[in-house]
Amino acid sequence: MLNQLSVPSSTLYSWDPKSTYIHEPPYFKDMTMSPPGPHPVKDAYCLLNFGDSITTDHISPAGSIHKESPAAKYLMDRGVCPKDFNFYGSRRGNDEVMARGTFANIRLVNKFLNGEVGPKTIHIPSGEKLSVFDAAMRYKSAGHDTVILAGAEYGSGSSRDWAAKAQCYRVSKL
Repeated sequence: MLNQLSVPSSTLYSWDPKSTYIHEPPYFKDMTMSPPGPHPVKDAYCLLNFGDSITTDHISPAGSIHKESPAAKYLMDRGVCPKDFNFYGSRRGNDEVMARGTFANIRLVNKFLNGEVGPKTIHIPSGEKLSVFDAAMRYKSAGHDTVILAGAEYGSGSSRDWAAKAQCYRVSKL
C-alpha cells in the first residue's frame, strides 16, 4: 500500500467549488501586469465611523464564527452545521467567509451606533441597523462607493496580513 496515493498530473491545484475551507481567490482572476489604478470615489456613503482606537484585531476575522453572523449564514447556505463552523482562522483560505467576518469583532465601536458595541452599522439611506457586510453589499448593489472614517491607529495590530487582504478584497468587491 505504500506509495499508492493517487496524485493528479497537473501542476496547478484543482479547486473544489464546494469547499467551505479553501477556494480560488477572486483577487487573482483577471489580474494583469498593469493594474488599473485608483478610481474616483463618488456617491459614497460612510460605512463605518471609528475613533482612533481601531486596530487590525477589530478589522480581521478571528475567533469563533457567531451563529447569527453573515459568515454563519454563508456556511449554513452551503450545508455546514453550526457545530462545524470552526474558527475564522481555520477558514482563512475561503475569502467569502473571511470577507463576511471583516469588521465582525464583537467589541467593535462604531460611532453611528451611539455607544452600542458590536459588528453592526447603520445603512444611511434606509436607517436600518445591519451587519457591516450586509450594509456593504447593499451599498454595492445600489452602485455606491463606501468610505470608512478612522483615526491614528487604524490598521495597527497583529493581524495585518488578513486586514490588508480584506481591505483589497472589500475595495474590489465594493
